[in-house]
Amino acid sequence: MKIGLVSDSLAHLPFPDMLDAAKTLGIEGVEIATGNWSSAPHIDLAGLLESAAARRQFRDEIDRRGLELVALNCSGNPLHPVDGARQSAITYDTIRLAGAFGLRTVVMMSGLPGGGPDDRWPNWIVSSWPPETQEILAWQWQEKLVPYWQDLVAHAAANGVERLALELHGNQLVYNVPTLLRLRAAVGPTVGANLDPSHLMWMGADPIAAVDALGAAIHHVHAKDAFINAPRAATVGRLENGSLADIPARAWSYITLGYGHDESWWRAFCYRLRMVGYEGWLSIEHEDMLLSRVEGVDRSVKLLKAVMPVEPGDFVPQPV
Repeated sequence: MKIGLVSDSLAHLPFPDMLDAAKTLGIEGVEIATGNWSSAPHIDLAGLLESAAARRQFRDEIDRRGLELVALNCSGNPLHPVDGARQSAITYDTIRLAGAFGLRTVVMMSGLPGGGPDDRWPNWIVSSWPPETQEILAWQWQEKLVPYWQDLVAHAAANGVERLALELHGNQLVYNVPTLLRLRAAVGPTVGANLDPSHLMWMGADPIAAVDALGAAIHHVHAKDAFINAPRAATVGRLENGSLADIPARAWSYITLGYGHDESWWRAFCYRLRMVGYEGWLSIEHEDMLLSRVEGVDRSVKLLKAVMPVEPGDFVPQPV
């Protein structure tokens, strides 16, 4: 396994400075955000699509620092009932650019449509009652999600992109293991998980159990932790919609690695990933509101270096 960095973790730094900081902090590769829910401060998506020379210069900035270009990330909502066309265009362009770079992986989210053809806002169903919830889900999957992803998988194949890694995130139709596997069964193995344990943590799932359940469907991993504020969660549950900045008042918050779950948890998580054959990137995504971005990434790198397997196993029992 190798340590990567989601570029928006250091969004306050210009592109060359972000790369310099990543190298200094012990990062081995960068995952570049291209738009949608990112302002894409480190990339000109349209400019790179138009110019091979610009792509060479961009890649050279990464290569000459001894870093790797891990993936592109266009996380957003391409199924939004009003803004979906704009976001989908960025998604399609990101896949084109990934193909131009020879990248195999694009990180994104599944999208969330409205609850019907006349809705203006996305509708996330998290309950099986009242009965109309099942009608909404059936419409969302059959009329929106599966057709969109069949087309997107074909677009990825045409551009040589082999892995569309979906983050299992709240307010998306694909947000847990069963929904990821359901979409994968419908559109094929190009679709897999970007396994970010923090989201499963706040939703009350077990990310280590998710590793076993997903297995070869894990295309990518984000390294991000979640803090569960037990006294608050005990009275409001995990369905939290308070300000991200007001951590004491929230039931849960994203947090620097090791501050929500200790080193032993992360060691078990990494070992379980190796058990199912994952030898890819652990891409740090810093979204901790209380620690500085550089300090948070630094502490996260140090924790991962302490717990993740690096070299392949070579022990063989001696003949007796």
